[in-house]
Order: sequence, then structure tokens, then C-alpha cells
Amino acid sequence: MYVLAINIITRKDGGCRRMVIILMGVTGSGKTTVGEELAKGLGWSYYDADDFHPDSNVQKMANGTPLTDEDRWPWLHILAAEIGAWIEADGGAILGCSALKQRYRDILVGGREDVRIVHLNGQKALIAQRLETRMDHYMPASLLDSQFEALEEPRDALSVDISPAPPVIAVAIRKALGL
Repeated sequence: MYVLAINIITRKDGGCRRMVIILMGVTGSGKTTVGEELAKGLGWSYYDADDFHPDSNVQKMANGTPLTDEDRWPWLHILAAEIGAWIEADGGAILGCSALKQRYRDILVGGREDVRIVHLNGQKALIAQRLETRMDHYMPASLLDSQFEALEEPRDALSVDISPAPPVIAVAIRKALGL
């Protein structure tokens, strides 16, 4: 998943530009927990990209069926449009999202210089342990292997270790990105 955070940066010429930060990782890597922690610390809203999935995608995942690229394209384009809207909006927001392949991230970034990627990176054993204790989520632990198989290491991303506690991870991200 990705977490998108919008930050207004003042340029030397006095103007402002907005930045969208995409925080990504496999299921169970802490996107929601870290995203909510970032939102709290920055005073921004948090959104979960899973809420943008059509019902057919949610049902497939709930049944333990991995999504295909054809399942993901409409969802990714919806998210890309949201990113564009957030760049134009005032204030900030954080969105948890998946997009494990480079071509998915390319759709989300859309060649925009105002979009940055941060990868929540962790060992499969740690993530599997987290998934075993997670409640009320439609993504079963049985799909973790397919998530790691689909994962393509991102180009030009900040990689953050998920071993520390979520507040520590959130602080590390904020420091690394100057937030």
C-alpha cells in the first residue's frame, strides 16, 4: 500500500507547491497504522485506498483471490485522479494504498514532480506475524506470499524499515522528508 501525504513547500521565489508523498508496502507493513500516526502528527486527514476499490475487488481479496492487473487499472486511475485533486487542494492528506509494481506507481505518480514515494520495507516473517494478529480486515494472511511475489522494489524511493514502533517510523519519515 501507499500513503499519500500532501505538504505545501515554500519556494525561494515565495510561491508554494504541493507535494504528494506515496508511502508503500505489502499488506501488513503498517500503512494504516503509520499513516494514521503521520496524520495525527501533521494534523492531516487519513484515507485508505482500499476504500476506493470496487466491491468486486474487495470480494476477490476476501475470498483469498489475488487481484489481476485488469482488476487494478480502474482503481489506480481513480487514485491518480485523487492525487491530482489533492495536489490542487489546500492543506494535507494521507492515503494508505498498495500499488506493488512499478507500473502501478508510475500511474499514481503520473510524471508529476510533486509526488514522492516512501517504501515501508520489512521482513516477511515480521509481517506474517502482524497479519496473524490483525482483526477486521478483508485481506487474509494467505495472500502475503502473492504480495511479496508481486512487489517490485521502487525506483527513487525512500525505504523505511518497519521494525520500530509506528510512532518511531512516522518520525523517521517526517525527518527524512523535512516535514
